[in-house]
Amino acid sequence: MNKSVKCLQLECIYRLDILVEDCVILELKSVEKILPIHEAQRLTYLKLTNHKLELLLNFNVPIMKQGIKRLVLHL
Repeated sequence: MNKSVKCLQLECIYRLDILVEDCVILELKSVEKILPIHEAQRLTYLKLTNHKLELLLNFNVPIMKQGIKRLVLHL
């Protein structure tokens, strides 16, 4: 089995919305519903940056408390 490392260059660019104190990623949205693609994006940001905490803030809700979703990556 060949154990050589392969490089993969991604055509798309991932950009964090906000990084607070090099510790917490904030993802800002204004959508009717959080979709599986949004969840995948959140997880990807955590894995690519080696951060552990991400907050999604969805501003399209009647009460802001309903629009905050926390994601913690346990390594």
